[in-house]
Amino acid sequence: MHAATAQQHDSESLQPQGILPGRSPRPTPRIVTTASLTSHVHSLAGPPNSSGPVFVLLHGIGMSHRYYRRLQAVLARHGDTHAIDLPGFGGTPTPDRQFSIADYAHHIAATLEKMGASRVVLIGHSMGTQFATELAVQYPDMVSHVVLLGPVVDPERRTVRQQTMALGLDGLRESPIGNAIVFTDYARSGLRWYLTELPVMMTYDLQAQMALVTQPVLVIRGSRDPVAPQRWCEKLAATAPNGRFLEIPGKPHIVQHGGAASTAAGILGHASN
Repeated sequence: MHAATAQQHDSESLQPQGILPGRSPRPTPRIVTTASLTSHVHSLAGPPNSSGPVFVLLHGIGMSHRYYRRLQAVLARHGDTHAIDLPGFGGTPTPDRQFSIADYAHHIAATLEKMGASRVVLIGHSMGTQFATELAVQYPDMVSHVVLLGPVVDPERRTVRQQTMALGLDGLRESPIGNAIVFTDYARSGLRWYLTELPVMMTYDLQAQMALVTQPVLVIRGSRDPVAPQRWCEKLAATAPNGRFLEIPGKPHIVQHGGAASTAAGILGHASN
């Protein structure tokens, strides 16, 4: 396992090149339905005639594509990007039953197939790291590289109370804009679906699945993330057959929002490996 610390060149005011302060380019939305399940895919095209990688971004529980906008804007300078609002989240229709991580992986694979996307750089945040890992294991030919941002759940913090306390502490460290995105996305998702999927997240054995991932894996955390401790992230990277660990100084759990430039730099370096 290779461990590294990103240089500190991010701040809340740092914006991707060519973007006005406080603004990011608005992705083009697309409704994709497979087997009666609907996702909203928000895409930013890469440079014209680009042969760069295709980046797919998967959100965590209760969230949506919105907290990926800064990262997506940077990555789109290098290749096509697709941020997916999964069923039950981001204003999409809620499934009529609890979804397992494998269910989500199958749906994501069907969505990407319908879009014609393959050999993607798969990026997941929080619970999205579970979706990304499962997809990489079940559909290895569809994924070229895996990136895990703030992975969950640390086996030493596998109670809802511990996770709630960690999230509460993280809220004190996030920016006002970051917290606004979190709270409004949680409200859109709704408490019922959040509580339906919470046990799924809490019981998924990410470390066991990580040992089965054949693609190169990059685990990223912010140095002030109370949800994904450094020791846990380093252990995950060491468990992957081809894993690396990167820490972004000074950033909390939503590292891709407050640390978009540093996070993107790590992902781009990983994707070129």
